[in-house]
This record gives sequence, C-alpha cells and structure tokens, in this order.
Amino acid sequence: MAENKPKPKVKKNEVQMPKQDPKVRGKNFDEVALGYTKEQVLEEANRCLQCVKPKCIPGCPVEIDIPAFVKLLREEKYAEAAAELKTKNALPAVCGRVCPQEEQCQKECIVGKIGDPVSVGRLERYLADWERERGFVISNKAPSTGKKIAVIGAGPAGLTVAAELAKLGHGVVIFESLHLPGGVLMYGIPEFRLPKSIVQAEVDYIKKLGVELREGYLIGRTHTIPELLNNDFDAVFIGTGAGLPKFMGIPGEELGGVYSASEFLIRVNLMKAYAFPEYDTPIRIGKHVVVIGGGNVAMDSARSALRLGAEEVCIVYRRSRDELPARAEEVENAEEEGIICKFLASPKRFIGGEKGWVKAMECICMELGPPDASGRRRPIPIKGSEFTMDTDTVIIAVGRTANPIIQRTTKGLEATKWGTIVTDENGKTSIDGVYAGGDIVTGEATVISAMGAGKKAARAIHKYLMKKK
Repeated sequence: MAENKPKPKVKKNEVQMPKQDPKVRGKNFDEVALGYTKEQVLEEANRCLQCVKPKCIPGCPVEIDIPAFVKLLREEKYAEAAAELKTKNALPAVCGRVCPQEEQCQKECIVGKIGDPVSVGRLERYLADWERERGFVISNKAPSTGKKIAVIGAGPAGLTVAAELAKLGHGVVIFESLHLPGGVLMYGIPEFRLPKSIVQAEVDYIKKLGVELREGYLIGRTHTIPELLNNDFDAVFIGTGAGLPKFMGIPGEELGGVYSASEFLIRVNLMKAYAFPEYDTPIRIGKHVVVIGGGNVAMDSARSALRLGAEEVCIVYRRSRDELPARAEEVENAEEEGIICKFLASPKRFIGGEKGWVKAMECICMELGPPDASGRRRPIPIKGSEFTMDTDTVIIAVGRTANPIIQRTTKGLEATKWGTIVTDENGKTSIDGVYAGGDIVTGEATVISAMGAGKKAARAIHKYLMKKK
C-alpha cells in the first residue's frame, strides 16, 4: 500500500526582490527593482498552490491563466511559460513592473489568506525579461481576413487592441501623435520604474505581429475619423488616453517654477532631461520641491525631482496616509529615498518673488469628514489653520483629463461633460464601426485597466468585422 506523503508546507513569506540601495538610487535613473535570480524565481513560483478553481485569474484584467504559466515556470520550461503568458498579454514586461497586482490577481490569491500572496507580477517580469534577452518567438497568426483597422494612440489600450487583432488575421495600423510609441508608458512613467528600452522592445514585438506604426499623426488634424473610415479602414479604435493636465485654479499657478506633472514628466522622460547633458533638454529644479497630490504620478514626480538634484522634496496630500491612492510599494520606495510626506494639508496660493518665480506656498490644514463620491473620506479645511512653506519648485499632480480634439472633430461621437467618450461594456461608441477604450473612456486609471479594455474592444471589433460584408 502506497504511503501517503505529507504535503510540503507553503512558505508564508514572499521572496523579496533585490533593489538598489536607497542612498545610491536617489542619485541615478537606473531601474530600482533589480529582478529575481533563477533561484529566487523558482522559490517564489513554488509557493503557488495550483488551485483547481483559481481565484487569481478573474482578478486579472487581461485574463492571464496564472496557474498555467507558473506551473511551466517552476518546471523550468521558460520558453513555454513565456508563450503561455503571451497568449493573453502582449506587454508582460510592462505589466510585471507597473501593474498593481496587489489590488488584482494577488488580492485573490489563496496563499494570501495565510501569509503573503504569490508575487505574480515578479514572476511575469522574470519570464518577460528572459524571453526578451533571447529574442521573441512570434506565434502562428490566423489567416488574413482582408479587414483593416485603424488604432488611434500607441498607449497601453491601443497596443493591446493592435496585438489582439493582428493575431486574429486583421491588418492593423496604429496612428501615434508623438514621435515615439508607448503613450503614458513612454512619457509618464520614469526610467527608474519602467526603462524605455523595455517599452520599445514590447512595441517591437507587436510590430513583428504585422502591425504598422505611423508616428507624428494627430488624428483630428492630420486625418479625421470619418476620413479613416472612408479610406480603406473597416473599423477604428480610439485609445488616446488622458494626457491633458488638471490645475487647481488657485492664485499663483502662472508663476515660474510651477509645473503640471504632465509637463514635468514629459520633459524628464520623453525629452530625456534625466540624461542631461547627453540630451540638451534640461528642466530647472530648485532646492526645495513641493509635489501636490498622492497618486503614483505624484510619487514619480517627487522621485524624479530628487534625482535631478533637489535638496528636499515634500509631497503635500490633502487626506491622510490611509487614503493615499499610490501603490504602497511606490510610497515605501519614495520614503526610503528621503521623500517627505505631509498629510492633511492643501495649498491655497503660490507666492512669487521679484522675478516672477515661486518662492513660497500658503497651505491650510484639513480634517476628514464623511466619505465623498470616491468612497474616501472628504477633506474639510480647518478655519484659521493656514501656514506657509518655502519652495522654489512646485509640481501639481492632481490628475489628467482627456484631450478633446477627436470628440470635437467627429460628428455624432457621444462624449460626457468631462470629455470622455461614451461606450457600451465592449467599447462600442455611438458611431458604427468606431470603438474606444482606456483612459479616454474611464478617465485617468491604470495601465492594466486600459489593457483590459483593449482586450474587450478587440473581441467586439473582431465580431463586428466578421459580420461585416
């Protein structure tokens, strides 16, 4: 009679990923997280229970079969594991770095009931990097359908739609307004969190699927959507994101040294101010930098300012630490690097010096009241609690909105009062054959949610095209 061997105990604690020392990384733009070694990735993969009814898969917006790729990984079938990943996700190296897995697949992980959930994102990153270093393998595509789709915007949603439709045999052309593809992946996320070479490699993979990329095309000006539909395209997907900055509408925002986070990060990332003087595109940073906001964009701005030479960087957020929308990992990294967080405070006005450059900021203390529409407790000003902070650089990171150019040049395209495009649950707009997804529909959200919307839209577009004569 066979002896029943006891099952090995699952390790409660995740394998920590090595990082640059905070004192070192605060002075460079190299990637902070260094990635797992082979031994570390196998140790972490072996924490997976291989559940019969996994709850992690429904938690993934792009529907990755997590147990399947983890099983192949721990069997050291790296090529097969990478291929399994790519069946659902065209941007695994990106997702492995910036996707908030802790709020999605990992939040549902059964191992998380007794300890740390399995670090799905770190396993995904390892496989994506392994494959990239050895060269991408292009899987077989469906035969050509003869259909052609225009994708507007080469950000996460647009790249996902393009990859999915190309694999289904459709011809795809991406129109990108900037000189480089990637959207927010390229202009919004700093090099130390998502290296540009990795974004470019993911884009190159999608181009190898047969996707054509046309850069420097501002749809709404260079061409309009009706023109695209009248010139050989059978369908259009709008994935232009939310790139316009929001401001606070308080006195002094016009002063020198007051930046929107969008302008600041575009100049640092896309124009490569981080690589000065190799690229002659510097951005002026003072000694005392204040960042307004509490999301990932605020953390990215603060940590970039530190690396550009600021002596002190302070994040001012109107709610408490518990309400911070930024990922806990990014908050931890920022504080390790010396970023100061001042909670329950909000600016009232910016004060300028003789030369029109900001020199101080008047703030007011806040207290938390009942929850507002976001579900978080509403910040309420405390009368008579005003105070002043010295600052010579301010970065306003309180959100971004949709660029209205397509909405204004496309007759019959329904939009909300906020400028976002109205769609059904599958991304279909008010115009036949026109779909949309990502931040242009939802407002500013995460990279992975935009990719999830792209997958849904791709399925709907394929169904529409197959019915179209």
